[in-house]
Amino acid sequence: MTEPVAQVSKTIDAPAAEVWEALTDQERASTYFMGAEVKSDFAVGSPITFAGEHEGRSYADTGEVLEAEREKRLKFTHFSSASGAEDKPANYNTVTIDLEPQGERTKVTLTQAHRQGGVTEADRQHRAKYEKSWSSVLDGLSRTVRQ
Repeated sequence: MTEPVAQVSKTIDAPAAEVWEALTDQERASTYFMGAEVKSDFAVGSPITFAGEHEGRSYADTGEVLEAEREKRLKFTHFSSASGAEDKPANYNTVTIDLEPQGERTKVTLTQAHRQGGVTEADRQHRAKYEKSWSSVLDGLSRTVRQ
């Protein structure tokens, strides 16, 4: 496996079926995904979009669902309009969210990796920031599952 840009894990006090439902429900996803309005039907090949405001700036991130294995894995591409980079495949990340059942609990691991190419020095310098953001997503997912 190539070096990820960021990777975080959290064990959620709910079975994988409940975590999956919260993960793939648009309305619920919008409550924990950093305030973004999330739109997708979460079917393989479908678009996924994240729109919102971060630090006073509007953004509209795009991607495509690559894998959707119920209660096991959600994987999608992600391009951030806020990055200032050109919208081309080399500037896309892949976000993989793996669910690992542990009895009545579920370990959720979220990995961000570049779709093409390796991790840059800038990625390494910003890894803590990326991981803090993704940790907040998993914390929000955990709270959403319990509602």
